[in-house]
Amino acid sequence: MTDLTANFYNKFSICYPLVDILLKPQKKVLFKEVCLLPKGNLLEIGVGNGQHLKYYGEHQVTGIDTSVAMLNAAKKHNTGHVQLFEMDGKQLLFNDEVFDYAVLSHVIAVVDDPNKVLSEVYRVLKPGGKLFILNHFTPNNWLRYVDKMFEPFSKAFYFRSVFKISELTFLKQFTLVKEVSFGLGSYFKLLVVEKP
Repeated sequence: MTDLTANFYNKFSICYPLVDILLKPQKKVLFKEVCLLPKGNLLEIGVGNGQHLKYYGEHQVTGIDTSVAMLNAAKKHNTGHVQLFEMDGKQLLFNDEVFDYAVLSHVIAVVDDPNKVLSEVYRVLKPGGKLFILNHFTPNNWLRYVDKMFEPFSKAFYFRSVFKISELTFLKQFTLVKEVSFGLGSYFKLLVVEKP
């Protein structure tokens, strides 16, 4: 993320609980999938205000964000098995192959170089490690017109309203394990992919 994006989310952190309410049904699906897996080291990029950290169960969680305000809010929700760092997903300051799992929840359409983030996640995941991507993806139905209509406004909120899976070219390095579509017109997807 750019400094402008981090500044925006520093200010936006006050309103973020409302966003949490809107995203709760989707995140419930994500946490259910994550908690089916054996206990492991999990990296969440874009941890936000951290209200959801308690839902990661027994996993050891490392959460990063570029917004200091978001990280300060997340500290209040630290369950004791969480480490929080100010860090950019495009330049992860971790060694290679240290995480069992990684989560990008409503982040991939916000970062300015999603494929760079995916390549960094690939680097820090262990072989066999799983990446969970929860996001809206512009479908090939009538909703694509809605996304197009909101495109000028979405830039003010530092995210892409028009966003297609095909833009994530680095995903080809992973193996698709599971895809769950939900929401009106299958607007949201949870992709579970694995590093070979």
